[in-house]
Amino acid sequence: QVQLVGSGGGSVQAGGSLRLSCVASGLAHQYRCMGWFRQAPGKEREGVAAIYTGSGSTYYADSVKGRFTISHDNAKNTLYLQMNSLNPEDTAMYYCAVDLRCPPPQWNFRAWGQGTQVTVSS
Repeated sequence: QVQLVGSGGGSVQAGGSLRLSCVASGLAHQYRCMGWFRQAPGKEREGVAAIYTGSGSTYYADSVKGRFTISHDNAKNTLYLQMNSLNPEDTAMYYCAVDLRCPPPQWNFRAWGQGTQVTVSS
């Protein structure tokens, strides 16, 4: 069983920053790709960022390139997403997720956690 516990969400004003964290346990170590996707009410799921924990290769959606940074602490088995220059369009529930492929096709991860809410006000 894969366990992913995300945290760090909150409410910020446009231009602000947040750092999301995700602690992975259980069978999560079987999945070399860790990442984040988000979903806003009434919108489709959107892949945000992914990292291949073996090589450290990173992948970003065009909408967040240059603003978000994904990283992984192997010793702590913790995934991070540093989000800078946030804007209201970034408002969504953010989910920590894993998969075998990086990024997975259509950013459809195999397993994900409970989500953490990010709200950006203008």
